[in-house]
Amino acid sequence: MAAASTRAAALLLTVCFLACYVSVPSLAASEDFLQCLSTTSIPSQLVFTPSSPSFTSVLVSSIRNPKFFTPTTVRPLCIVTPTNASHVQAAVLCGRRHDVRVRVRSGGHDYEGLSYRSERPETFAVVDLASLRAVRVDRAAATAWVDSGATVGELYYAVAKAAPELAFPAGLCPTIGVGGHFSGGGMGLTMRKYGLSADNVLDATLVDANGRLLDRKAMGADLFWAIRGGGGGNFGIVLSWKVRLVPVPPTVTFFDIQKSVDQGAVNAVTKWQTLAPALPEDLSIRVIVQSNQALFQSLYLGSCSALVTTMSILFPELGMTRADCREMTWLQSMVYVNSGDTETPVETLLNRTTSLSTFTKNKSDYVKKAITKDSWEKIFPWFNKTGAGIIILEPHGGKVSGIADTDTPFPHRSGVLYNIQYVAFWTGNGTDAPNWIKNLYDFMEPFVSKNPRGAYVNYRDLDIGENTVVGGVTSYESGKVWGEKYFGGNFRRLAITKRKVDAGDYFRNEQSVPPFVSRK
Repeated sequence: MAAASTRAAALLLTVCFLACYVSVPSLAASEDFLQCLSTTSIPSQLVFTPSSPSFTSVLVSSIRNPKFFTPTTVRPLCIVTPTNASHVQAAVLCGRRHDVRVRVRSGGHDYEGLSYRSERPETFAVVDLASLRAVRVDRAAATAWVDSGATVGELYYAVAKAAPELAFPAGLCPTIGVGGHFSGGGMGLTMRKYGLSADNVLDATLVDANGRLLDRKAMGADLFWAIRGGGGGNFGIVLSWKVRLVPVPPTVTFFDIQKSVDQGAVNAVTKWQTLAPALPEDLSIRVIVQSNQALFQSLYLGSCSALVTTMSILFPELGMTRADCREMTWLQSMVYVNSGDTETPVETLLNRTTSLSTFTKNKSDYVKKAITKDSWEKIFPWFNKTGAGIIILEPHGGKVSGIADTDTPFPHRSGVLYNIQYVAFWTGNGTDAPNWIKNLYDFMEPFVSKNPRGAYVNYRDLDIGENTVVGGVTSYESGKVWGEKYFGGNFRRLAITKRKVDAGDYFRNEQSVPPFVSRK
């Protein structure tokens, strides 16, 4: 009798766990979903199931981290590769009808892989937007429509070829899909001059949870606000974005200056913290700390001679000379920052593939009060420890900090000096992840933003919290744990918008915005 009671209790606990965390459609529902897709406008060659010969290659095509491609990875029921809006609408409508959720992938750079895998047992499909990648430039209006499946590199290349005097403020990694990048804000080396990518979005087309195709006017002010920095995969599937292009001079200047600790790296980084956010907006200097050294990397929207003069006055500690300058076009600078070679052809920006040889883990922070020199002297030795990776310090100030914290969901503006991205790398079988990144993150707690400790949603990190599902929808209380770190006081408005546009929580993952439910 006691054994039977124990088994019953265990079974009840298992059922409760599943009810709280996942909703797994039946096998029949999954088959009905696939059958539904076959009756829509989606050609069969655009739907890949695990039995399809090309399933693995399509799945891997946008995986950027091999730790999310293992035998235990929860993989999708199928991958839909739409070539027009009606295909996306059909996938959403079939999913709603047969209780199969879809996850959306544009470039696959989600640091936790949530655009194509699940942390928990779940039946889901992936809508992979890689075939929706057109860039249509209106040179006269200084605008462009760019599809979500285009990469940042493809966007840069198309704009520069159509209008060499124009550019777009976005990130440095050319294989990032613009859909996810814009959805989370979009930081880059020109954000101090022109703001984030999301700050320059003028319109968008989106398929909502009811399968409707909406533009800015149809989606309304709250939803248009939410998709410009509120994180990808939350409110619908954004198919394309109308963006404001920005002017760039014929020649820009780049420099890389490396300082070891013995050469004054600690002093230079200490000064950089308050100097970089206050520099002229045409000048951005970021820092990469690795081993015993700090690499100062700068993009200046102007000539070398003017930059040398500015640096000699404002930042003589770097000892910059004309020999450090690399003058080039803006497009070439986006190649150089990744290759370090002025001879690398700009066509490399069109390469969408990346290596799957290195495992990574990323975390992030925001700094509002400069870290003291004494503290930096304690931080630098962390980069000589076993398993040490790097940190990247991105300066704010200028336009990105001049926009109100509530104008978009991205709240890390006024008072922010810089962002920290922590990156750990390792090889092997993927299970021997170093403790270095977690331990350094814990060590840094006294020095970074507080209440909440901020994080950047485009550097997604499941360590800061995961959703639970109660009564068929994501719990708002569980979402607040991580959501207020990414979005601060804007998280509540995001959740209220989610309730308006997707009350049934169709678009959800382990860190999706929940529909707001007020506490009685």
